[in-house]
Amino acid sequence: MALHDLLHEVARIYDPTGVASAERPDCALLWGVEELIDLPLPEGCSAVGYAGKGNMARVPWIGVFREDVNTDPKKGLYLAYLFDADRKTVTLSLQQGVSEAAKPQHYGTGRKLHDYLDERGTPYRLALPPRVARDWQDGVRLDSASLGWRPRAYEHADIAARRYDLANLPPEGELAQHLAEAVVLLSHAAAVDRCFADVEFPTADEPTAFFAGGHKTSLEGSEPGAFQPGNSDGYWVTVQGGRERRTRDHERLVSEFAAHAAACSYEPINTSIGYRDLILRAEGSSLEWLVEAKQISPGKHRASVREAVAQLFEYRHQYYRLAEGAREDPHLLAVFSAPIGSFGPYLETLGIAAVWPTGDGPVSWSGTHTAIAWGLVPDA
Repeated sequence: MALHDLLHEVARIYDPTGVASAERPDCALLWGVEELIDLPLPEGCSAVGYAGKGNMARVPWIGVFREDVNTDPKKGLYLAYLFDADRKTVTLSLQQGVSEAAKPQHYGTGRKLHDYLDERGTPYRLALPPRVARDWQDGVRLDSASLGWRPRAYEHADIAARRYDLANLPPEGELAQHLAEAVVLLSHAAAVDRCFADVEFPTADEPTAFFAGGHKTSLEGSEPGAFQPGNSDGYWVTVQGGRERRTRDHERLVSEFAAHAAACSYEPINTSIGYRDLILRAEGSSLEWLVEAKQISPGKHRASVREAVAQLFEYRHQYYRLAEGAREDPHLLAVFSAPIGSFGPYLETLGIAAVWPTGDGPVSWSGTHTAIAWGLVPDA
């Protein structure tokens, strides 16, 4: 059975009432998906249909798994064709597993779970190739208000989505092309799990935590390793005359750019690299990219640019020119939290490229011409 025909048939015969049973045609159809041989599944992928256990599921869906990424929809990343409550639309969504996170000792099935899924989805979206991801922003809308906690969780678990009107489904070839694109998005999102520290679920009486981890700043010791984002919660420091509240927007900026760099085929590293914010490596290049990130406060563009220049030059001298064996000078890259206007061309005269988020969405970055040449931002 072709994918086009399968989606139509599920929508036509599915009945969300009653008890799930192999004797029912709708259950037999969905449970038999894994045996279908005509589905346009990319290499390394498998498909499974879901109709519920016990009572029929209010929202039927067909899961597509890339086997070297994840095969467990309870807690991993996967693709799903989700039918809305009236089965008038079906949405191909890159999903986060919800069942494990929804356990009572973790986030439960309400607002806390939704907040967790919303926030955790951001770095995954940042890791998606921008030119592909622009066509996958339909979101998941299942008319879930009366359907129970799970369909509502699916809406918040969405990372990227393309919705189809079942009365006007694209032809099989186009559906196959979209599925292949979705598998590419899944692969990029899965890279985030290799770049970021694992999430530790909180106990019932602990606050929601997002990507707990630490930026290791030791100057000596092991070789540079993986990327581990710093905690983005606020913190206190002791200064002369008292204590001062500071935010960790800087750590969030580094994490977001690292995910974007990974989507651009760079390897981001911030463990065992001393006081440097981040280094990037690229296959086929003997040089590293030395990255300094700066959070820009209103009216403080000049000061932030000066600090970035000073630190990039200092770290180049300390970690490369004074290093044992005199390493090659790195490429220099400044990452800012906002556009820097005329300071961009100025930085280029110093051999420093610059990038910044555009504010047009979590997958959008802009930058100077050298950053464009490096493939870190699209050519305007």
